[in-house]
Amino acid sequence: MSDTAVSPPSYQCGGCGARVEYAPGTAVLSCPYCGHRQQIAGAGREVREHAYADLGRLPRQAAAHAGAHAFVCPGCGAHTESDALAQRCQFCATPLVAETTMGGLIAPEAVLPFAVDRAGVRTALGKWCRSRWFAPNSLKKVSEAETLKGTYLPHWTFDARTVSDYRGQRGEHYYVTETYTVTVNGKQETRTRQVRRTRWHPASGTVRRDFDDVLVPATTHLPEKQLDQLTPWPLAEAVAYHGDYLAGYHALRYDTEPETGLATAKARMAPVIERDCRSDIGGDEQRVSSVDTSYFDVTYKLLLLPVWIAAYLHAGRSYQVLVNARTGEVIGERPYSAAKITAAVLAVLGLVAAFVVAYLISR
Repeated sequence: MSDTAVSPPSYQCGGCGARVEYAPGTAVLSCPYCGHRQQIAGAGREVREHAYADLGRLPRQAAAHAGAHAFVCPGCGAHTESDALAQRCQFCATPLVAETTMGGLIAPEAVLPFAVDRAGVRTALGKWCRSRWFAPNSLKKVSEAETLKGTYLPHWTFDARTVSDYRGQRGEHYYVTETYTVTVNGKQETRTRQVRRTRWHPASGTVRRDFDDVLVPATTHLPEKQLDQLTPWPLAEAVAYHGDYLAGYHALRYDTEPETGLATAKARMAPVIERDCRSDIGGDEQRVSSVDTSYFDVTYKLLLLPVWIAAYLHAGRSYQVLVNARTGEVIGERPYSAAKITAAVLAVLGLVAAFVVAYLISR
């Protein structure tokens, strides 16, 4: 069942009456026709962290059971339904932004607004294409995206204080003298050498670590591994959520629950905690057999991160790329040149052959 139909904010230009949308890298809404700019109301509110312990008391429902948002377009009056948090009206392109308090879902606390605009995407895409090793020469000419969609992707962030009790072993190196024989000109000679050994000692202790903004994707629409490649994000530049930052862009709502997100966050904390354990053990080598971690003062927030989802056409095939809309980082698919790869392999084999011949001649 969908939410009750609501009329989204009217993003009407105060200058010419057309639509306004968020202007990347600013705190204003801008009209693409007359250039009129309107300040985003409420910009500057402090971003808050929410206590994870209070999560169970929220009047919420599972994301999988949440109904679609029902929109009434303020531009043309069309009624539409969508799972998106923000989009454009499919009839008149008016920006539509859902009321976040509806649907029983956790509302976004913060947003990292777009900073890279469409022109910046073209520049980043062209640079990325020209820097690909073993790519066809024709790829260097690609600078335009066949399709381009600015999208806010939901992520959870988690803070926590951790206390970890560990058990393991500390390895300390020592050296012994070893005697061995070699044959030189048909005669055996006795020689010695220093051989490293490791002496192991039991070790245990406690380490503490505070984690801040451990980032976990809250959408399954794109692979987690792919989204992780867009890091790092300048999370310190995130601002308190306001729907105006979404105007003119697509925004997904979360489909990964915060409980699942916290489990993933703990898995991301674990390697850091293990490194702390190894550092605390000391010595020349370490073995960690067990780590028991307790988590305190866990907080969370829902954060929207800006990504350009683009596709470019090359040799009759479409390739998808993602562009970090804050840093310009590009990741994605690319074609390979079989001729360049073959030439590189032959060149390496030629060098190896040359070294072998030189070695045999010098003997």
